[in-house]
Amino acid sequence: MKTYFFVLFQIFLVQCVLFAQSERKSVLLNTGSDFVPFNVKVSEEIYQEKKSLTVIDLGKDSEVKFVKIKNLNFRNGSIEINLAGTTMANSSEQARGFVGIAFRINDDNSKFECFYLRPTNGRADDQVRRNHSAQYISFPEFPWFKLRKDFPEKYESYVDLVPGEWTKVRIEVEGNRAKLFIHGNSQPTLIVNDLKHGPEAEGNIGLWIGPGTVAHFADLYVSN
Repeated sequence: MKTYFFVLFQIFLVQCVLFAQSERKSVLLNTGSDFVPFNVKVSEEIYQEKKSLTVIDLGKDSEVKFVKIKNLNFRNGSIEINLAGTTMANSSEQARGFVGIAFRINDDNSKFECFYLRPTNGRADDQVRRNHSAQYISFPEFPWFKLRKDFPEKYESYVDLVPGEWTKVRIEVEGNRAKLFIHGNSQPTLIVNDLKHGPEAEGNIGLWIGPGTVAHFADLYVSN
C-alpha cells in the first residue's frame, strides 16, 4: 500500500513540474528596452479599445521587419496574440497588410521561422488570392515565393480576414512541427510538419510585419 501511494505521489510531482513548465505567461507589450525594433517604427497606443503596440514599416528592403522581444527565449510551446494589419496609405499595389509572428529568432536575426497573414486577401474576389491568406516562411532560405513555387499549396492556406480588425492568433510549436490557429478555432488553419531550421532551433519571438504594413499587437501570452 505504501508503494502504491508513493507512486501516486511521484506522478503528482511530475504533473506539477510539467504544469509549471507550460505555465501561460502574459507579456506586457511596450516600447521598453526589451523590445528592439528592426526596420520598423514602434509606438504605444489604444487601438480599437485595446492597449497595443503599433508597428509601421520603414520601407527598407528586408524580411527582417519586426520588434524582437529580447527577454523571451522560445523553443517549444504556444504563442497567443491579438493582431491587426492593414496597408499604409502610400503602399504599393502588392501590399497586403502582412502581419504575423516570427519565432526561434537567432541572436543576429539571420534565421527565424514565421507565420503571417495577408488580411486584404481574406475576402478578395479572386479565389487564388483568398487561398494565400495565411503563410509560413523560414528565413533566409525559404521565402514565400520559393515555397509557393516548389511546394504549391503546402505552406499557405485560406482563412477569413478583415484588414485592420483584431484577429486572434495561436501558434503551437513542438520540435519540427508547428500549427497556426486563427479566431480561436479548435482546428488549425495551417500545419507545418517540417520546420526548416530543425527541432533544436530556439530563440526570440518577434512581432513581424511585411512591406507597406501598419500593424497593431496586443494580449501576448506565451507558454513554454
